[in-house]
Amino acid sequence: MKFQRTQRKQIFFLLTSLSLIGIGFLLWNTTVIEGSQTKLDSEKQEDTEVYKAMGPQTIDVILERVYLDGEMSQERIQETIWSMEDFWSYYNDWSLINQNENEMIFRKEVNDISPLLKVNGYFGITEDGVLSIYEGEPNEERVIQSFFQLDTTKLKSRQHSELRKGIPVLDLEHYEEVLQVLGQYKAAQM
Repeated sequence: MKFQRTQRKQIFFLLTSLSLIGIGFLLWNTTVIEGSQTKLDSEKQEDTEVYKAMGPQTIDVILERVYLDGEMSQERIQETIWSMEDFWSYYNDWSLINQNENEMIFRKEVNDISPLLKVNGYFGITEDGVLSIYEGEPNEERVIQSFFQLDTTKLKSRQHSELRKGIPVLDLEHYEEVLQVLGQYKAAQM
């Protein structure tokens, strides 16, 4: 009989323990499921907020082109960004110089002379004998770029006369050719 009481107590203790474990598991499971649901609801709300923030965005884009002759042009455009991946892909050959939430500035070095030079650029010589490029025919006030001092005593009279009048810049090849030819007449550094 004593054996049965001990066995009954053990079974009672075992059943009580199992019941408590079961109740604890149910409480834990309910908390986890409710917490998960709350987390899922929160994530859905965050996704909606992220979607709103990541929707199409319009910004100003400034494109700076730096030409071989030192001139820089700027173009300002308004871009609507639908996909950042597409946006960055489109400007992958530009260097990002600066950005803020409303504006991005990109720069590219162009292996050509500037449109200004092609249309209205002239090689000329200053009163001091410095080879320069002018906007329009040579005039001291409209120097665009200066290169180097020429030894004018070594220049042929025809070359000197052409530089005083102005030699039109036709294209990149002509620009480089004139610099190469006149480079032979650089004045010695003192």
